Amino acid sequence: MPKDSGIGASSKRREDVRFLTGTGNYTDDINLHGQAYVHFLRSDVAHGRLNKVDTSVAAEMPGVVRVFTGADFEGVGGLPCGWQVTDKHGNPMQEPAHPVLAQGKVRHVGDPIAAVVAETAAQARNAAEAIELDIEELPAVIDMKEAVKEGATKVHDDLDSNLCYDWGFVEENKAAVDEAFEKAAHVTTLELVNQRLVANPMEPRVAVGDYNRATGDSTLYTTSQNPHVIRLLMGAFVLGIPEHKLRVVAPDVGGGFGSKIFHYAEEAFCTFAAKALARPVKWTSSRSEAFISDAHGRDHVTKIELALDADNNFTALRTDTYANMGAYLSTFAPSVPTWLHGTLMAGNYKTPLIYVNVKAVFTNTVAVDAYRGAGRPEATFQLERVVDKAARELGVDPIALRRQNFITEFPYATPVAVEYDTGDYNATMDKLLEMVDRDGFEARAAESAKSGKLRGFGVNTYIEACGIAPSALVGQLGARAGLYESATVRVNATGGLVVMTGSHSHGQGHETAFPQVVADMIGIPEDMVEIVHGDTANTPMGMGTYGSRSLAVGGSAIVRATEKIINKAKKIAAHLMEASEGDIELKDGQFTVAGTDKSVAWGDVTLAAYVPHNYPLEELEPGLEETAFYDPANFTYPAGAYACEVEVDPDTGKVTICSFAAADDFGNVVNPMIVEGQVHGGLAQGIGQALLEGAVYDENGQLLSASYMDYAMPRADDLPSFQVDHSCATPCTHNPLGVKGCGEAGAIGSPPAVVNAVVDALQRGGHDVTHIDMPLSPGRVWQAMNS
Repeated sequence: MPKDSGIGASSKRREDVRFLTGTGNYTDDINLHGQAYVHFLRSDVAHGRLNKVDTSVAAEMPGVVRVFTGADFEGVGGLPCGWQVTDKHGNPMQEPAHPVLAQGKVRHVGDPIAAVVAETAAQARNAAEAIELDIEELPAVIDMKEAVKEGATKVHDDLDSNLCYDWGFVEENKAAVDEAFEKAAHVTTLELVNQRLVANPMEPRVAVGDYNRATGDSTLYTTSQNPHVIRLLMGAFVLGIPEHKLRVVAPDVGGGFGSKIFHYAEEAFCTFAAKALARPVKWTSSRSEAFISDAHGRDHVTKIELALDADNNFTALRTDTYANMGAYLSTFAPSVPTWLHGTLMAGNYKTPLIYVNVKAVFTNTVAVDAYRGAGRPEATFQLERVVDKAARELGVDPIALRRQNFITEFPYATPVAVEYDTGDYNATMDKLLEMVDRDGFEARAAESAKSGKLRGFGVNTYIEACGIAPSALVGQLGARAGLYESATVRVNATGGLVVMTGSHSHGQGHETAFPQVVADMIGIPEDMVEIVHGDTANTPMGMGTYGSRSLAVGGSAIVRATEKIINKAKKIAAHLMEASEGDIELKDGQFTVAGTDKSVAWGDVTLAAYVPHNYPLEELEPGLEETAFYDPANFTYPAGAYACEVEVDPDTGKVTICSFAAADDFGNVVNPMIVEGQVHGGLAQGIGQALLEGAVYDENGQLLSASYMDYAMPRADDLPSFQVDHSCATPCTHNPLGVKGCGEAGAIGSPPAVVNAVVDALQRGGHDVTHIDMPLSPGRVWQAMNS
């Protein structure tokens, strides 16, 4: 029977009440007394020298408070990068300056040149149009391979080249990998593109800066996934504000998908301008502005090779990837194609030798950073496409080839430096096959053929690393921040709890799932637990929410803090019942003495904590409040198997997804309903990448897909009703909840399943097609069939 409450129950999301009734509090809902509005004048050329920025006319226009340019930020720190990558020769990456407002040059369409602060948003926009610019347009570099050729125009004049780094991993494996390819019985090679994407969360970015002249305190309200990180980066490295004088508040946030992890120029500007003008300053992005100012995702070009022996065992894998950084290094950009991608190239397979090369390149485009999955979708797509192609070249069943090469013994140390603690890849594949009725595929294909359609079946497996950690390890790999999480649990005298977490919720359901954990531990109703997050003034220092880390890392910190609470409460209960502390048990909200009928209720103990009449104060302090920090010992490793069936119209190339099934191993599950919703959302985004989405630049650096007229977001009628299962659980061994993370799985596993299915359909239809780059638009599919 399903549980009614606590861990394992599908408790309804309590936060949805305010979201569905329009009473959420988003950053754009925040309007401060006397606030002014800012409009950014952005470059309309991809690369140019700023000869003149004349603001004199704009400064005199109605309502204008002040016009800022790059000159106002001389001496102010640029936006910092949070991860340093060292190349295969041991040299640090090239790390150019990233000014708040352009200084000397513009480097991509959308680069902010000036900022007009006015009494109204319309006045600021009108004045910005009056700024006179003299920009000497320079050649733009857009193609990554062209950008690293000798003599290419440099994005940053002070750098040696457009190559940020040339990273090899594991470098000492390279000779052995090359030798394995020379001896291989079969080699499959595939060149592919993981196209650039725009995250497009429902809520565009917003920033409101405020300054208190009486105290010298600055406050930033912002749409962020990690307010403490923004406070650290902006305060320490950009504006030089001590952390105790800077408050960052991220209220309700309407989605992020990675794009709201990073520290942006607009946040620094609003904070800076609020102090300079001694009044609040607000910026709200338009959707068109978001396309050219939010960090983009993916954008890799890869050659991958798989070596097999005569028995079809994988013997070696090697990849060469060009990864686009855009014009600047966004907060975590260097880590995505390296440590979040290269370390996952083993996938679910026991390939003994792996070598990954990544060349990160600067181009005159918007900066690229983590987008849902961040490196793991890129790794999975490469690996699962080349495995599928190998099966077709060898004439073997693609599922059988995968099973033959699955890792089956755990823990398993991969050749790319990570150790999987648990998993059962055959079990998830077995479950998937139960769900999809593969034996009935031929009959379904025959029905499709009657209506002139080609039907295809695609499968793939995936593994990802979640809960990025531990801090000591990632520090050695170049992270410039710890990746722990924190929680403070405060128990009120009447027994209710307030849990203050460093994790941030922007759709994940923390206000529902976290109380389930705490309530289950104590044995009280979930509605007695309140979650507080998103405000650096009243939450402990935390690293925020991304990489499916909330429950595995943030939830574990909450468990540790709650354990401290319970331990102290047991001491108080022991005194109240005149018993030994070691004999006290807590169950269903009652403290009992083992082997007796003595008991005292949770509420009586919490009251005694604040009205300490019955225990010696020299032994126990009053109150019941504890803080814990949790730094994981390892990543968690969710894994799964996905299958997709498609129909392809050979006359038009249109792909229709007929069914999609996902069998995932997420370890222990706290709220099955939330998990299912996360998977559904991830599948929608992954299918969007496979079939529809793509950010496209022309040779001059103009973004051709800069609106919803040109950038195809998935709609409801693009998607089938998903089959989702997470019953094949192998709990994580190194966090107290046994959880693994589920937020990105759907976006990781779905693109290769879709592409594999389409290639299968075309080959069944007699077309010699081995690969089509995403998105598989009707035009691309038709061209592949008819070329």
